Order: sequence, then structure tokens, then C-alpha cells
Amino acid sequence: MASDATAEQILAEITAMLVETVGDEFLLADEVTLATTFNEDLALESIEFVALAELLQKRYGAAVDLIALLAEKDMEEILAMTVGDLVAHIAAAPASAPAL
Repeated sequence: MASDATAEQILAEITAMLVETVGDEFLLADEVTLATTFNEDLALESIEFVALAELLQKRYGAAVDLIALLAEKDMEEILAMTVGDLVAHIAAAPASAPAL
């Protein structure tokens, strides 16, 4: 598991990254749950996915590669992807040193 974090801890960290990426005027931290979708609920743009991917890699290291995860999915899976899917991906990733 990535840095032995619980799902709740990972969710809190992802939420903070999303707020940093899209701005707190667009996203309130209590709006993000495991069922929150990146497309429909958060309306993330591709550039925001890239920014989130960079933050994830800085925090969790190379084992958590959001761009590679998205590349494995078809369009419907990407559009339906939830924050919970990302939490599960991070939780399943081997722990590695965060990038400097």
C-alpha cells in the first residue's frame, strides 16, 4: 500500500490536491467522496488531470502514475472514473519514495 495510508487518509490527500488543482472557489473539500466522479461531478479538464498526476507522483512516487492508469482505460471507463477508483489504485500501489 502506498506509504501505508488508509483510504480515508488517501481521500483527504486527493481532496487537498484537487483543491490545489482547481481552486477552492470551485471545489469545497466536503464535496469530495469516494463516489465523486472526475468527469461529471468535478468536470476536470485534461490539463487538470495532468496537474493532479504531477501532485500524485510527488506525494506517492513513481508507483502512482495517473496518466498510465488512464491510458489503460477506454473512454467510458475514464468518464466514469471516481475518486474511489483512484484511492483504490493508490492503496494497491507498492510504497515508494516520493519524488523530490
